[in-house]
Amino acid sequence: MSMAVVGMIAGMALAFAGYFGGFGAFLLVAALGAVGFVVGRFLDGDMDLGEFFHVRERRR
Repeated sequence: MSMAVVGMIAGMALAFAGYFGGFGAFLLVAALGAVGFVVGRFLDGDMDLGEFFHVRERRR
């Protein structure tokens, strides 16, 4: 399935949540979708948890 189709399905899910559940449901679906995206990328091996918890060194 192409990323355009996945994006369209995600947009439709957000639209239904916003229409039937209001803005709070829209935000909940968007947040859970973002979490699902990150977990999916991690499980596929495309993302490393070190990317989130990496401490940057300051250069002087």
